[in-house]
Amino acid sequence: MTSKEVCLLLGATGVGKTLLLKRLQMISLHGSCEMGSPPSTLPTVGTNLTDLTLKKKKVTVREIGGCMGPIWPSYFQDCFSVIFMVDSANTVQISSSCIQLLSVLSAEPLRSASVLILFNKRDMPCIMSLTEIKSLFRMDDIIASAPQPITTLEASARSGQGLQEVLGWLESVTVK
Repeated sequence: MTSKEVCLLLGATGVGKTLLLKRLQMISLHGSCEMGSPPSTLPTVGTNLTDLTLKKKKVTVREIGGCMGPIWPSYFQDCFSVIFMVDSANTVQISSSCIQLLSVLSAEPLRSASVLILFNKRDMPCIMSLTEIKSLFRMDDIIASAPQPITTLEASARSGQGLQEVLGWLESVTVK
């Protein structure tokens, strides 16, 4: 096990980063998928550090508030992976999220980081299909041209859908 594996959790304000982090921590501590009602959260102004104990390693997840987008690059050094969250129920935010993602993917310190693009809020009514969102993002083009290995998953931090897959991805990512 490495001394400290750091994963950045990024995305626009209100995409569900804080709730995701609380849910992942609950699963890693208790090994349970029993979600219950979602804990209350407030938008993060600054950063949250959360240690997750996985089966084979410990990972520190650094959530950086969406409002801090302009200074995200100051946190890119020494990071082995990135979870970039997208609110799939907020169609107005899709284009700005895509621009933020392209900025993250083009950052030199993250060229070898593994990237998970997590389409959150899949349990909400009136969401676009994953195919439609990926088309708007031009996801096939992004994956083909990005130097990083990119994985896409869909989830609901609120209901717990897809969270085991997120932990599985964190477990499988290795420090390069």
